[in-house]
Amino acid sequence: MYKVMLIDDEKAIRNILSKTIPWASHNMVVAGEAASGIEAINIMDEIRPDIAFVDIHMPFMDGIAFAKLAIARYPLLKIVILTAHDEFSYAKECIGIGVFEYVLKPVVKQEIVGVLERIRKKLESEEPRNIPDYSEDRNHLGEESKSVKPDEIVAYLDKNYADSGLNLTYVAGEFGFNSSYLSRKFKEKANMSFVEYLTKVRMEKACQLAKEGELMYITAERVGIPDPNYFGKCFKKFKGMSYSEYMNG
Repeated sequence: MYKVMLIDDEKAIRNILSKTIPWASHNMVVAGEAASGIEAINIMDEIRPDIAFVDIHMPFMDGIAFAKLAIARYPLLKIVILTAHDEFSYAKECIGIGVFEYVLKPVVKQEIVGVLERIRKKLESEEPRNIPDYSEDRNHLGEESKSVKPDEIVAYLDKNYADSGLNLTYVAGEFGFNSSYLSRKFKEKANMSFVEYLTKVRMEKACQLAKEGELMYITAERVGIPDPNYFGKCFKKFKGMSYSEYMNG
């Protein structure tokens, strides 16, 4: 089945889309959700969606900024922008950057169903079948004949963790590997996944800043997760307590 990702800072909208649209009848399944473009960029390599529904108006990274970044990295991804009437002219620029379609809010079930049919036909017409295998980095050359540092890549992450656009696909392209190969080899040699290591680096730095008394939203920005809600979730998972609890503990 084709994988769908829902990206909207309004949980109610994500719930409506997730629960009212007959995804299975279109050979689709909702495989993941994100409350911001920043969160989506961080988890896309794990979810590996074929389709993304993206709200045009989100904090920290709006839908158009997200679409530009995502399409550059995952050219097979089909993006549908969700937009309000007063953003309609703004939304039209999405078509020029490669967005598949845009839909007006409030969302209408039949309109979404029509969009899904067009996407499904497009995916089925593409050969090979359009699974945005984010390993399909066009820059890689003979990676099987090269070995993965991870010392060199670890050093790169240690230096560039503050870049909010950093993820597996981006780093793979920087080093000339496809992302699936890099993911597999990194885990073999580092004994943790790429995402786990990057999160560890960011959270360790966040812990240092917390002990220095830095405010959470500033720390979130400085460690490459400028969405404070997503940063908060990452920090609590890493330390088992909130940022403020850790800072004041």
